[in-house]
Amino acid sequence: MYSQYLQLKLKTFNNIAMKFHNFSAGPSVLPKEVMHHAAKAVNELDNSKLSLIEISHRSKAFIDIMDEACERALRLTGLENKGYKALFLQGGASLQFLMIAYNLLQNKAGYLNTGTWSDKAIKEAKLFGEVVEVSSSKDKNYNYIPKNYSIPLDLDYLHLTTNNTIFGTQYKSIPEITTPLIADMSSDIFSRNFDYSKFDLFYAGAQKNMGPAGTTLVIVKESILGKVSRTIPSMLNYQIQASKDSMFNTPPVFAVYTSMLNMRWIEAQGGINSLGKKNAAKAALIYGEIDRNSQFEGFAIQEDRSDMNATFNLTDPSLTQTFDELCQTAGISGIKGHRSVGGYRASLYNALPIESVEVLVDCMQVLEKKY
Repeated sequence: MYSQYLQLKLKTFNNIAMKFHNFSAGPSVLPKEVMHHAAKAVNELDNSKLSLIEISHRSKAFIDIMDEACERALRLTGLENKGYKALFLQGGASLQFLMIAYNLLQNKAGYLNTGTWSDKAIKEAKLFGEVVEVSSSKDKNYNYIPKNYSIPLDLDYLHLTTNNTIFGTQYKSIPEITTPLIADMSSDIFSRNFDYSKFDLFYAGAQKNMGPAGTTLVIVKESILGKVSRTIPSMLNYQIQASKDSMFNTPPVFAVYTSMLNMRWIEAQGGINSLGKKNAAKAALIYGEIDRNSQFEGFAIQEDRSDMNATFNLTDPSLTQTFDELCQTAGISGIKGHRSVGGYRASLYNALPIESVEVLVDCMQVLEKKY
């Protein structure tokens, strides 16, 4: 009876369930048309008879690509002609943990600790000066966003992580402060709209909502740079990178190009506002099932749940193999939770269609029906 029910449910999604549904937390799903054009460019870029990955990064063809990528990043975030510079760097968000403190920490910096990545950012910053942990949710394994904390007035900057990939929490509002505000947006960049001008610098590894692994977007207000007394190595100096338009050394050409294609796709979908509504609908669907279905329980507290990374567990761990097999049968990939949390994590990035979430919800309901 159970087998027949499963077959019937999967047949309902006949054209969907027979393909992979990629819920990977990163590197993650990209739009098919972006993948198609990127693959085509690797073979030949714009009828040039040359591959994207064999042209000079100093050629007009690639300079145009870099310029467009930077212009689109500023346009999507509403920061054109507002004193900001978009940079495409290397080293992932993890290198930014170091670069931010190197470039901005003169005396004291504040950090909001909401997960593994903010914890690592704090560790790097301590190499350069005094670091104040303004607030933390570590006491409950990062299942909530801290609130009602006091921010010291003498900080060089305050750093936060807008979305916590591992634990599935997300800031729903941004602190109103006069201190320079820095944000790691690696897992929710371009996924929802808010006033990006509240931030003096924000950064994101490409491999979640922007493109393939290999580049990191940094958008920085140029007026905050050049204020520390230390000598900064050239490669790690934002002012030098900005003066060279991200071309101080050979950039990751494929990652930048694919990120540019993805930003074109975002604009074609109606921009961040449109995608934000779609992402909210996907999140509402999966969280609605988690709360309704007695076989599952969410990890993050409800008010702080992420629209990008839904973390949840089985109420009966003995059903893990059964549920895993259901998901595998339905073509679901990448939902195993991080070892820090266990259970499951469904990453709902921009390129993931809501139909994939429907297939996952369907598997959850099949498990409920059987048990």
